[in-house]
Amino acid sequence: MTPPSLETDRLLLRSFHLGDAPEVQRLAGDVDIASTTLEIPHPYEDGIAEEWISTHKERYDRGEFVCFAIVLKQSNTLIGSISLTIEPKHDRCELGYWIGKPYWGNGYCTEAANAIICFGFDVMKLNRIYSHHMIRNPASGRVLEKLGMNYEGYSRQHVKKFGVYEYIRLYSMLYSEYRGLWASS
Repeated sequence: MTPPSLETDRLLLRSFHLGDAPEVQRLAGDVDIASTTLEIPHPYEDGIAEEWISTHKERYDRGEFVCFAIVLKQSNTLIGSISLTIEPKHDRCELGYWIGKPYWGNGYCTEAANAIICFGFDVMKLNRIYSHHMIRNPASGRVLEKLGMNYEGYSRQHVKKFGVYEYIRLYSMLYSEYRGLWASS
């Protein structure tokens, strides 16, 4: 199976295909993307994008991961990625995302994250969606705040990126809070 496509006003969230690999490599290969995203290497060598894309279907079928390419509807341009890493035993998942640097500052990440949060709660029937960001990446924190996620605190030197221990800030939203947000709008 493949996940359904999701649409917003400006975006299409769809499954990745191998033809996306060159653009994934170009966008994710930017050091500014890699430096604040835990799982993206730098340099982003040939074959990494294809290998990553080829894992999506099997991980989705196992119920542990759903990943969408973020595409501008009007031009069919791939601009980033957004995913949920699912922990079925606990009905929770971690939200992860990146947007290519040429597309920063346009609200695309918040728009895509709103759609995937609805998918997580309404379709996947999750109870909790959480995310974290490195403290030195406050723009990612602003996305989480705009989504209505609750700040839970920070963890000191919680992850290591490029040999440096990083502080992270943790945010989450519960299904009951999500329902409350929609009931009040």
